[in-house]
Formats: sequence, structure tokens, C-alpha cells
Amino acid sequence: MAEVSAEARIEAPAGKVWACLTDFPSYGEWNATHTSFPSGGPESLETGATFTENMKLMGFPAEVLWTVEELETDRALAIRGKGPMGVTVATRYSLAADGDATTVRIDGEFTGAAVSLMAGKLKDSATAALTESLRKLAGLVA
Repeated sequence: MAEVSAEARIEAPAGKVWACLTDFPSYGEWNATHTSFPSGGPESLETGATFTENMKLMGFPAEVLWTVEELETDRALAIRGKGPMGVTVATRYSLAADGDATTVRIDGEFTGAAVSLMAGKLKDSATAALTESLRKLAGLVA
């Protein structure tokens, strides 16, 4: 298993950050691993909703079938997906209001036999992607 996380303080209220975070048509503007939604984002954002995302990590393209596991408007979004080679991916976005700003944390987890072969490189690449994603998200909402 490989676990990664990144956190940033974004100078915008949680509602504004949440709106950008859950605006799937603009996902590619801030999410560093996202390449496309072949069928669009989830039709409605609710627990149990599914959607497919094409992404790229460590230079490798992957298609992930995501399921929304947790949803708390303006506070948390957790998704878990099945990727290629039996890899399971989990991502959790947490938002905490901090005055007129918001602390945003992204936690990710990769599990599966293929992960153990490249866990170190995967952690480095995924952490860099999360950090870049938060930087871009801050730029969009600030």
C-alpha cells in the first residue's frame, strides 16, 4: 500500500473552494492527474454515485471507475475506485473553514500487488501531483 497526502491553506471560504472542487467540467484546470471523464463527471454528486475518470500518474495513463463513499457538502468528499492491474485507489478531500480561508487536505491511498513493486516512486509522484493540484485549486478560487 502507498499512502500520500498534501494540505494547503486557500484564501477563500469553504463554500467557494467546495464549488470549484466539485465542478467536474473544470476538474482538469486544477487536478494534476486528471485527463478526462469519458462519460462526464457523476450525474449527481451523492453517496453511491459512480463515474469513470481517465488519469495519468508517473507518466502512465489509467482509467479508474470511482464510487462516492462519503459526501458532506463544504466539508468532505471521499471516493474509491478500481484501476488497472487490480489497483484500488482512494481519495479523500477534507475542507476546514479557517476564518475567511479554508484548509484543504487531500489524502490518497493505493493498494494492490502492482503498487508494492513501485510504492516509493508512486508516493513521490502522487505527493507532487497532490501538491500541484492544491496550488492550482488555490489559484482558481482566490
